[in-house]
Amino acid sequence: MKDKLSTLKNSAKDIILQANTLQEIDDIRVKYLGKKGEITEISKSMKSLSPEERPLFGLLVNEAREFITEVLETRLAEVKAVVKAEQLFTETLDITLPGKKVEMGGLHPITETMNYLKNIFIEMGFDVAEGPEIEYTSNNFDALNIPESHPSRDLQDTFYMSENVVLRTHTSPVQVRYMGKNKPPFRMVCPGKVYRNDYDISHTPMFHQMEGLMVGENISFANLKAILTQFVTRVFGETNVRFRPHFFPFTEPSAEMDVECVICKGKGCRLCKDSGWLEIMGCGMVDPEVLKAVGYDPEEVTGFAFGMGIERITMLRYGIDDLRAFFENDVRFLKQFK
Repeated sequence: MKDKLSTLKNSAKDIILQANTLQEIDDIRVKYLGKKGEITEISKSMKSLSPEERPLFGLLVNEAREFITEVLETRLAEVKAVVKAEQLFTETLDITLPGKKVEMGGLHPITETMNYLKNIFIEMGFDVAEGPEIEYTSNNFDALNIPESHPSRDLQDTFYMSENVVLRTHTSPVQVRYMGKNKPPFRMVCPGKVYRNDYDISHTPMFHQMEGLMVGENISFANLKAILTQFVTRVFGETNVRFRPHFFPFTEPSAEMDVECVICKGKGCRLCKDSGWLEIMGCGMVDPEVLKAVGYDPEEVTGFAFGMGIERITMLRYGIDDLRAFFENDVRFLKQFK
């Protein structure tokens, strides 16, 4: 057995010294020292020896294992050194070559516009509030004085998750939640995503809105006009505005706000359909029934509300004439807004 171990050591040494790659060395290690290797197989013969012979046999086996391990490690270090030298020679880096330009990304135009509008209202003393995009019908419709017969409650207009849960169709439910947690006076805006079952050249199932609310004593339509006129001036510069009578279930009186066309300056063009005006938002005085629904006394406080589409404002700011450009993720389009 001693001669057999000596022969094994010599043959292993010869094979190891001939190995020239890391893979060959690993294969040799498995061949001799692995769980099913030759050293392990020789160790199994110990059970056939007498108790007196076993200690000496174990000592010889351990010496053979240590010898092979040492030769393997020495050869492994030599091969690694050769491999590293080859890499240093073949994988040189020419530091005189120009570096690759790393381009920085930028905000999406809708995100940039939303942040811009939020900052305008923050400077005017408005809080910014957020709420869930999956909303109860009680907050999305009932608390806003929208009757069950209203067309906006139909399946063709609203995404229903269940009978009483919807994807919010506007950010007004955030106002409802805010009024439930805060007492007047206050002013707030609530930007975010909204969803409606509508898709064509000028509508998408998901879009962005920003709505605002101001409630307190003696709040009037004059306050509404002053705030919104100042806002429009900040966004579009000095321009003419007008308010047209309209109807919304949650405001009374209600109006739509127009600005003078940013392209033709009121002369009439394709963008404004030759009217000279562009609609940018709806607004009005908060209906007393909405105030009652959140526990406010309409005899003590009044308020106004407004809402605008972020995509609409973004298109006017940058002269974009196709809503779909915002959602196609064309890098050529997005690079223009870095």
